[in-house]
Amino acid sequence: MLRRKVIDLHCHVLPGIDDGPDTFAESIDLARAAAASGVTTIVATPHVSSEYRNEAGEIARLVVELNTRLRGAEIAVDVLPGAEVAMAMVGELAAEELEQLTLGGGGWLLIEPPFRQIVTGLDAIVGDLQTRGFGVVIAHPERCPAFRADHGMLSEMVRAGALSSVTAGSLTGRFGAGAQALATQLIAERLVHDIASDAHDTRARAPGIAAAIASGGLEPLAHWLTVAVPRAVVAGEQIPPRPDP
Repeated sequence: MLRRKVIDLHCHVLPGIDDGPDTFAESIDLARAAAASGVTTIVATPHVSSEYRNEAGEIARLVVELNTRLRGAEIAVDVLPGAEVAMAMVGELAAEELEQLTLGGGGWLLIEPPFRQIVTGLDAIVGDLQTRGFGVVIAHPERCPAFRADHGMLSEMVRAGALSSVTAGSLTGRFGAGAQALATQLIAERLVHDIASDAHDTRARAPGIAAAIASGGLEPLAHWLTVAVPRAVVAGEQIPPRPDP
């Protein structure tokens, strides 16, 4: 079921730009592994943070170059531009830059909450972005200690129109029992809209979404989580309602 047309909304596939691949050869290997797992579209989401001050222009250039090389290698994966924007960086970026960092150009920003026990101001930042016309996808909330302690803030943001994206590896225990338990709980509470790989390489942080969907017993939601929602995000279209299997 998940061997075709899966859209990976969060993947560090671009070379030499963050903690993902170092070279184009490694990026191609990562894309090849993603294709083998059923992914046909990858949104490249390099970090935009205090450590990795990536800019939209360089991201776009690397996306074009990587797509050219993938065609040459006969790897049937399309790479779209995007970014994983650290919460603390949002206020430093001009509106024009933020627009170019949206996922696939569809108007949705992938926002990374800090890995801290206490997170303050995220809801205000999300609300401000929404007021300015951006959609917001919260990256891997199940791996954020603050949400593990109390995911009420996530619930409020989702009710206000934000989406959340869980890392596939969390469903298989890759990030520990706490992340696995919270991912399962958030899905049950209808607070998750996407399952993405957040892949960085072909070894420790390899791509692969189908196995996680199967291990989590999420086949009835598979198309919605991995095709319908991410397709709407990158196209800038209305998010389809979650089915009730």
